[in-house]
Amino acid sequence: MIGDPVRLKTAALLVLLGLLTMLAGIGQLTFWAPSETVTASVPSDTKAAPLTVIDQKLIALHDGPVKIKIQGEGNFMVATGRPDDVEAWVGETAHNTLTGVSADQKSLDVSSADGEATAPSPAGSDLWVSTEDASGDLDYTWNPPADGEWSLLVAGDGTQPAPSSISMTFPNNATTPWAVPLIVLGIIIILIGAALPFIAKALSNRRKHDDDEPRDGGETTTLPVQSSTAKSPGVEAPTTQSPTVQSPTVQPPAGNKGRRPGAGAEGPTLRITALAATMAAVLVGGTAVAAQATTTPEATTTSSAAADAEAATPVMLESQLQRILEQVASTVDAADAAKDAAKLAPRVDKMEFQIRTQNYKIRSAVSAYEPRMPVRATKLQSSVISTKRDWPRTVFALTQGEGNVVPQVLTLVQLSPRENYKLWGSAPLQPGTNFPSFPIPRNGTEPVPASDSTGLAYSGNEALEILSEMLTNPESPNRSKLADGQSSPYIAGALAYQADTVKNGTSANFKFTHTPVTNQTVVLKTADGGAVVVGRLDFAFEGTPKAAGDKLVLEDDSAVFAGGKETTTGMVLNFAESVAVYIPPAGSADPMKLVAATRGLVGASFK
Repeated sequence: MIGDPVRLKTAALLVLLGLLTMLAGIGQLTFWAPSETVTASVPSDTKAAPLTVIDQKLIALHDGPVKIKIQGEGNFMVATGRPDDVEAWVGETAHNTLTGVSADQKSLDVSSADGEATAPSPAGSDLWVSTEDASGDLDYTWNPPADGEWSLLVAGDGTQPAPSSISMTFPNNATTPWAVPLIVLGIIIILIGAALPFIAKALSNRRKHDDDEPRDGGETTTLPVQSSTAKSPGVEAPTTQSPTVQSPTVQPPAGNKGRRPGAGAEGPTLRITALAATMAAVLVGGTAVAAQATTTPEATTTSSAAADAEAATPVMLESQLQRILEQVASTVDAADAAKDAAKLAPRVDKMEFQIRTQNYKIRSAVSAYEPRMPVRATKLQSSVISTKRDWPRTVFALTQGEGNVVPQVLTLVQLSPRENYKLWGSAPLQPGTNFPSFPIPRNGTEPVPASDSTGLAYSGNEALEILSEMLTNPESPNRSKLADGQSSPYIAGALAYQADTVKNGTSANFKFTHTPVTNQTVVLKTADGGAVVVGRLDFAFEGTPKAAGDKLVLEDDSAVFAGGKETTTGMVLNFAESVAVYIPPAGSADPMKLVAATRGLVGASFK
């Protein structure tokens, strides 16, 4: 009678304990759950600087979108670039870098670097994948433009302090790992509490049933009884056999052997409670082990993959190249239309600048003179993006558009971080020639020093030497090293021009030389292990009268530079040749191939 109330109280306590445990788990998922986001701000006492960098480690600190709120005076911009590009552009300028979040997740960690007080405006730099312009304030949501690491640059015009009021809102990584285990444990304890009275009653009925069962016989114990009669010395006392006493031995009910009185009601409760605690420990421990097993290897793998990707990151995305090409094409179009070389300066340099500048001079004096082939970006057929991340950087582009009878190879070079890419050369693809295959743009391609022949049949310098020798001497002993030899359209045309000049110029001696300009040579690896070398040759055409009184007469285009059309002392014509040659990989039996070539008159003078 006394055991039933105890069992009911124990059951009620277990149910209450289960409810509280389950409520604690539910609370962690609801009213006790941590905030979904955390917001941290730049401390108000941060030193002003013309540039502010938001480090890639801070951007990647939390998974999910990052919201950035920026407030400043006047116009400012946010630029997205690779971390090394942002660092290179910032250079020696004083700047602040947002590197992390404080322990209480309320402030952004800021490191300040002293340096130059101003910088050029970062607007329009080719290093940026994207930019966001604002005035006064900006709510900006960060989304990575591609795989890999990225940093942000916040700046005004470079002369004024960058906005100092910056806050970042991240997804909150705080978790509630005990929520589900507590809910499950609470349910288990409730079930145990609810079942306890029934289990205890079943055990009690079993004891009664065992007590009511008939016995086969009681146990007997034989007790020896010694006589109290003392034996006298020398007299043998009679031995009396002690009587045998039989008495039933009290035997506890089955299942309660060795148990203290009153233990029958509490025993099941203790065992069940211990079982619940054990199951809870297993659940919690299993959850922790599972979490560790899924997160640790993933973090290691991701870190390793990121390091490998960064080691060979192309210098730009294809979307950047398309934007740059459009700006180059627009610049060249405007300069060509105005015949104004000054308009070329922002986007054209080296050989291409020289050839177009001289072309404008000739066309201003000789209206019938053919203009240079236009630069188009409307149809990007192939892009070759280098993985060489220091400067100078080079990319190739094969484009075609209105006014391009055949596609042309464009060579773009960026000399330093704060300069933009400029067009160094353009050369039309040889008729019947396919542009070599390169790795896909997102992987980039490996650059090769012009003097290095490792893995190649020839170095870039050797390839241009062989080409220049063939153009100078039709009987060159190296002619077999270049595919098709004289039947190459450009080579055949150049040799025919030189032969016809000699044949028709009976009163003069002529000399032709083609010389590589080594400081403008670029070599990039192709997909098959070969390479394409793009460079410049200087073509000099000299003529000297054979006899006194003999005259040399120049064409109208050459006369523009020479200052006259006739000479009795001799003349020199100078051309710049833009060429691209495919070099097969080492061990290949294939010869080299002239891929693209053109020339332009850049000067003429009398001796």
